[in-house]
Amino acid sequence: MSEALELGYRTYLRAPRLEDTREFTRAMRESQGLHHPWVSAPSDPRAYRRYLDRLAQDTEAGFLVRRHADHAICGVVNLNVITYEALCSAYLSYYAVKRYSGRGYMREGLQQVVDIAFGELGLHRLEANIQPGNEASIRLVQSLGFECEGYSPRYLRINGKWRDHERWALLADS
Repeated sequence: MSEALELGYRTYLRAPRLEDTREFTRAMRESQGLHHPWVSAPSDPRAYRRYLDRLAQDTEAGFLVRRHADHAICGVVNLNVITYEALCSAYLSYYAVKRYSGRGYMREGLQQVVDIAFGELGLHRLEANIQPGNEASIRLVQSLGFECEGYSPRYLRINGKWRDHERWALLADS
């Protein structure tokens, strides 16, 4: 936490824990209008537990973006399908808490996760797949240097519907 403060961040990262269930699920329920139709975040204890179980795998990492001021959860950033060897990459997924959206907290959290991915984890590539109409998310990754590499029709099934996505990527040596 102190390293993030030294770098001037108003936020820090912490792995999700079982004791976060109530705070996390409340924040996600309150944020459903912000998330829909882009993502379906865990909003009840059972879904949150499944999320934690997924994070227990070596190929997954999750981070709560929390404010230094009051330790409130501002958002979530995940590294999914972490792969080493020749590919050396991960998919990036993220979502904000509505109450704190539009204040730059997610940009700070994403930058910290990018630093971990390219530093501590030694990855070469991060990819964020974003639905074309999600302009706020596209602006967010663009602000971090991600570049659009292409378009994937019916790429991910979200809320029961196959949705098109744009592929945005950032390389460690960019």
